[in-house]
Amino acid sequence: MVGAGTNHTRPNLAGGPAVILVRPQLAVNIGMCARAMANFGLCDLRLVAPRQGWPRTDGYEKEADAAAAGAAHLLEAAKVFDSVEAACADLHFVYATTARERGQHKPIETPEEAMPRAAALIVQGAKGGFMFGPERTGLDNDEVAVADRIVTFPVNPAYASLNLAQAVLLIGYEWMRASGGGAAPFAADPRSPPAPREMVLSFFDYLEAELERVGFFRPLGKAPVMRRNLRNIFHRLELSAQDVSTLRGMFVRLVEGQRVGAAERRAAKDAGPDEAGA
Repeated sequence: MVGAGTNHTRPNLAGGPAVILVRPQLAVNIGMCARAMANFGLCDLRLVAPRQGWPRTDGYEKEADAAAAGAAHLLEAAKVFDSVEAACADLHFVYATTARERGQHKPIETPEEAMPRAAALIVQGAKGGFMFGPERTGLDNDEVAVADRIVTFPVNPAYASLNLAQAVLLIGYEWMRASGGGAAPFAADPRSPPAPREMVLSFFDYLEAELERVGFFRPLGKAPVMRRNLRNIFHRLELSAQDVSTLRGMFVRLVEGQRVGAAERRAAKDAGPDEAGA
């Protein structure tokens, strides 16, 4: 299954730090992590002692591919290691993700703080990685000890447990921001030019005349204040020329529709029942 935002004709970003999943338990979670990586241009997936082995050759293989949602190429390219030490051997810096203080006197950073440093080191040619522990228990203390620093997420302290793919997604998002890809990928269509004042005032004159005709400005002593308030409502909208044209057309149709309806009712009444029913 490919996600709605997948477009293989667009440039595919690749690079960044390695994502190291330590003793992952479920194939579907590995697939979802691959999807999160692909979302933000991460491409180095490393698996340390996955519980059921890798690559999967049973029915769960299809589940992992489906969860990857178009990022199955990352699953196919995943490297498998027997230990954390082996998975980190070629890296110059390693972060361990954890929701608990471990008493190891390592620098502790949020993803927002960690990623600018990681991006700067990678630009200089260094290789780095972020370790994520198994779904139920997280990294143990010996695995955290392999890392240079700890990264943790600013979450609700009463509910700090993140889904594995959610944690990877947050890291990936901060990587994208820190590596220069934090701008929105598309912009809104340009609006029509601002409405000339003459056009806006003409619209006000028309609207107020019709409102006065139907008795909107009551009591008469408050009419000037009501007119100013009405105009200020529209001024706050910073109307474009197209906005004014649309609004005027809408009100004209409401007014003319009302007049046509009234005229038709009068004609039917004057015609009498026989002629009206003909």
